[in-house]
Amino acid sequence: MKDRRRWGPNRCFRSGLWRCGLPVFLCCAIASALTFSAFRLFGVSFRPVLTSTWQNPALSAISGDGPVFPQHSSTPPFHIKDAIAFPDQVLLFFEHPPLVSNQESNLLCLYFPPSSPHSNLQLRPFSVSDSIVRCPGAPRGFSISLSESPHVQVPAIHPRSWDHLSYSSLLDNDNTTLVFAKGLNLRPARLSDPSRFRCVFGWDFSKEKYLLTTNAVSVAQEIIRCKTPLSVLSRLHSSKKPPLVSVNVRGRGGFTLPSIAHPEILGGGRRKAYKMCVCTMLRNQARFLKEWIIYHARIGVQRWFIYDNNSDDDIEQVIESMGVSPNYNVTRLLWPWVKTQEAGFAHCAIHARDSCEWVGFIDVDEFLYLPTNVTLHDVLQNYSSNPSVGELRTACHSFGPSGLKTAPQEGVTVGYTCRMSAPERHKSIIRPEALNPSLITVVHHFHLKEGKTFVDVDRGTMVINHYKYQVWEVFKEKFYRRVATYVADWQDEENVGSKDRAPGLGTKAVEPPDWSNRFCEVHDTGLRDWVLRVFTDSNPGQLPW
Repeated sequence: MKDRRRWGPNRCFRSGLWRCGLPVFLCCAIASALTFSAFRLFGVSFRPVLTSTWQNPALSAISGDGPVFPQHSSTPPFHIKDAIAFPDQVLLFFEHPPLVSNQESNLLCLYFPPSSPHSNLQLRPFSVSDSIVRCPGAPRGFSISLSESPHVQVPAIHPRSWDHLSYSSLLDNDNTTLVFAKGLNLRPARLSDPSRFRCVFGWDFSKEKYLLTTNAVSVAQEIIRCKTPLSVLSRLHSSKKPPLVSVNVRGRGGFTLPSIAHPEILGGGRRKAYKMCVCTMLRNQARFLKEWIIYHARIGVQRWFIYDNNSDDDIEQVIESMGVSPNYNVTRLLWPWVKTQEAGFAHCAIHARDSCEWVGFIDVDEFLYLPTNVTLHDVLQNYSSNPSVGELRTACHSFGPSGLKTAPQEGVTVGYTCRMSAPERHKSIIRPEALNPSLITVVHHFHLKEGKTFVDVDRGTMVINHYKYQVWEVFKEKFYRRVATYVADWQDEENVGSKDRAPGLGTKAVEPPDWSNRFCEVHDTGLRDWVLRVFTDSNPGQLPW
């Protein structure tokens, strides 16, 4: 009994704590080491993370607070990253392309009244492509969601208003950040006072103490240029996710625009790979794209940047088919922003700068035409030797329906042969390095740096055949929406006498009885004859488009 009492539970106190504590300590240490090693297997130390049931801080800054609607136990295969409300539609954006072909037919856009967990309206989307779903416009104040079945839906989100938003951003090679923004009401084609603006970097704009701000360097139209904070620069050049960037208006009544813009860093090379590139912005022009690309490749264009402004006519399939050939280096960039052609062209000029010596800005219904034996590269080389020349301006001849009532199957260059006698305006081919840092553009030309100048190309050397007034079934599509920021839509009762409108047409999409014979003052078959001679296949007698 004495031995049992001696070695009983109280023995540790009599013989010293270390005799009992040592085994316990060793066991705890081993268990802790195993647990720590398990976390280190993934190369990072464990830290507790708080996850939001609504959105992460970045998305909260974009979309505001909103309700979480109950989901079925089946987890949806996608989630909405951003929602932007346009006048007639809502664009839903996703972090990754989530949709497969068999889902498209089942998708529904769901609309939720304010403070209600139940949808009282369900509509089919206009289109589903890449990582964007275009839904019909939501009533004011409504939240929007998507569903692929009655029992599975993603959390609803409040759409942001399109006309009050920082929507895109680029990191320029001088370590400045370009922000493209709507809602600042700046005057077109003029510089604004940069001291009134600054850029804001962060993930949650509601927490001011965590934001970084830098002063604006230049402000014009929809483009704000600011110095980039060093911490943001280091993050952009790493694999870490970049912060959001927006624009703050200083002074009384100042505000910070909501943002969905993360600065994009563009990879550049030391040597420009292409002599001549082309930028364009289009909507639903897929049926004309093949002829436009094949023709311009033949005369010397080497690279195309196509800014797709909400097309729903399978343009991606046309571009993919062109990509099979090494002759057609075509990049399609999603540019869903309405009324932003000037901003899009500035974006493209920066995007193309590192790889292209010259960049042309023309539409899909515009074709560069060299009436003599001089080639496009001859023209460019002639001006490349003069470093002061930053822009070549080329006159445009506007062609009419040429007596046709249906679209010509042989293509526009062969089908339309009658034009107006006097040229209208011009389009530009620019050296990207010669552009003014403000990137001001009025669609037809850019503002250049001090010391740089433009040259009007002689019409006997090069012109643009602009197939502007095609058969009515094609022309009437222009009534839907114009992409230029400062050009009124056809149906708007403003600037009716502008050169951007069809003379005498007015604002109604009603075909004039003499439409097929309008705008015909000069019969011009020069380009048609060249195309038939160069492109016609001698065996079947067909053109490649």
